[in-house]
Amino acid sequence: MNLARLAAEAEAKGSPVRAALIGAGKFGSMFLAQVPTIPGLEVTVIADLDPGRARTACRTVGWADDRIAATAFVEDGAALAGRDDVDVVIEATGNPRAGIAHARAAIAGGKHVVMVNVEADVLVGPALAAEARQAGVVYSMAYGDQPALVAEMVDWARAAGFAVAAAGKGTKYLPAYHGVTPDDVWDHYGLSAAEARRAGMNPQMFNSFLDGTKSAIEMCAIANACGLDVPAGGLGFPPCGVDDLAHVLRPRSLGGVLQGSGMVEVVSSLERDGRPVFRDLRWGVYVVLEAPNDYAAACFRQYGLPTDATGRYAAMYKPYHLIGLELSISVLSAALRGEPTGAAREMRGTVASVAKRALKAGEVLDGEGGHTVWGRALPLAEGRDALPMGLAHGVAVTRDVAAGAVLRMDDVALGDDPVMAIYRGLVAPA
Repeated sequence: MNLARLAAEAEAKGSPVRAALIGAGKFGSMFLAQVPTIPGLEVTVIADLDPGRARTACRTVGWADDRIAATAFVEDGAALAGRDDVDVVIEATGNPRAGIAHARAAIAGGKHVVMVNVEADVLVGPALAAEARQAGVVYSMAYGDQPALVAEMVDWARAAGFAVAAAGKGTKYLPAYHGVTPDDVWDHYGLSAAEARRAGMNPQMFNSFLDGTKSAIEMCAIANACGLDVPAGGLGFPPCGVDDLAHVLRPRSLGGVLQGSGMVEVVSSLERDGRPVFRDLRWGVYVVLEAPNDYAAACFRQYGLPTDATGRYAAMYKPYHLIGLELSISVLSAALRGEPTGAAREMRGTVASVAKRALKAGEVLDGEGGHTVWGRALPLAEGRDALPMGLAHGVAVTRDVAAGAVLRMDDVALGDDPVMAIYRGLVAPA
């Protein structure tokens, strides 16, 4: 609650926090839009495969010409680790392999890392966090994105003495969405392909939100950071509005949908027949609390907190998230407090690649949001041998795989893959 004051004090001392951004896409642009209004925070360098695009992004979000002129624009994200004018590196490429390489270079160079790239975090986040601790720097989730917001709510609940029954987010979901490809994704967003193209919208990226992959990635990231469990068989996506969170997201033994207490789950804004859920949480995040005693449960009722029928479970939620507009919270926290806004601790779950259609030997997978696979969140014990979504791009299938089957690591030709070596080390049985 003191970040703005700490940042202002750093500005007054002439030592503002100096951030470097890798990837000037939508998330990065939203962050850049806020920087001029935050005393004590500067962006000294931006890395993008197209530096000209990055400059255009800065102009688009309203940067003055003198601010753009004072900023370095480069192509090589890993090179930021060696710069003297950088305190915090923000990795926002969305490419898991690139994200891992950039983060490791930044950590080795003594820079804090804010990992917007959840795809990289869910693949090897605990290993990156361990490297950061050994180097004496911070490795952090990105505030504004749902995993960090949920991690904050879970930490708040536990610090207040509540058990966490469930935590997660809302989304628009129907079972049929698992088979959607970039060719038909815009039908579900109410756009034509031409309209989306004019708006610069990437169909594969937007499809990853629709086909369930992004939800799986984010829930595994939360589980890995907060010590929560991933449902066996994958997320259930129960239809649920904010008024029913405490009723639906409690253990089955009490009439809820959870396999047990302490689970991640995503709630759908649509009923299974397509009707909208009343007071849905499509854009928000939640945590379901369990009162530790009768006195606390009575206080829930006395202070108007909606509960389940037992009075022991209650929900807190945030109806919206603002992604990059809130990212500065992570940057300032890392540099000024030495604290992450959530960070991976252990591998509790993984995102398994599931065939969208029958795949033939020799076909090349096109990864997250593509035509060939979608991502299913699985507990580690169930998904240990599955091909993780972060490695399911640009690799060939070595045998036929049936539609709906989970791909295994030996179903593809990975070769001598250093990222796979890190991943295998994290998921190997103890």
